[in-house]
Amino acid sequence: MSGSIVTATVLIIGNEVLSGRTKDANLSFLAERLNGQGIRVVEARIIPDIEGVIIETVNQCRAACDYVFTTGGIGPTHDDITAACVAKALGRDLIRHPDAVKRLEAHYAGGDIDLTEARLRMANTPSGDDVQLLDNPVSGAPGFQCENVFVLPGVPRIMQAMVDMLLPRLAGGKVVKSVTIAAHLPEGDLADPLGAVQDAYPNVDVGSYPYFQSGKFGAALVMRSDDEDTLAACADAVRQMIRDLGAEPIEGEKNPGPEETHAPA
Repeated sequence: MSGSIVTATVLIIGNEVLSGRTKDANLSFLAERLNGQGIRVVEARIIPDIEGVIIETVNQCRAACDYVFTTGGIGPTHDDITAACVAKALGRDLIRHPDAVKRLEAHYAGGDIDLTEARLRMANTPSGDDVQLLDNPVSGAPGFQCENVFVLPGVPRIMQAMVDMLLPRLAGGKVVKSVTIAAHLPEGDLADPLGAVQDAYPNVDVGSYPYFQSGKFGAALVMRSDDEDTLAACADAVRQMIRDLGAEPIEGEKNPGPEETHAPA
């Protein structure tokens, strides 16, 4: 890829995701929003609610990427340990952030739910004047940024609202664009010529995603690059490749339907 590259890792924290009880809905949202900001998600990990694992993973990822986004584990219960783990990973104390307390007090004031000590745990952050709270327009309890680590809730509706509000503060690089062209051809027929296209355009990420729909095997060929001219040239090469194989290119995003399964090569 050419130009300035800004990278991010997403850490999905929670035993409930690993057990299959909760299906993650946050990664695709984050990846799409960040890519639109010129920030490339280069890695995502799902990790358990285990202190040592969270600390080690946060430290690995914050050293490797420009940004780290965590989701999950900042609620009021005993297994919500993300804030404490991030504080330890960054070598800081865990404090009760006074501005976060004020936000919780305002949110719970006059309501039927009491602001208990357990709920006040949602105001805990690492120490330091550089810690910035992330607004929560849904339920009041803020996330926070400390250095290059952004700590977000796991509830998708809250996380998504929070991300949309924090995006303007993020510095990104060149935005990666994509072109998708499908073909009713078995993926095995595409393998060698598609490899040749990738070799000819090393600055474009070329992926093949097989499908089976309406009794036909096919593949969606996705090209991604931050260089629009090179991307366009690569897409033209893919169109010609498909025609040379005796099929017609199908323009646009291929959205797999319920009848589709992974197609054999």
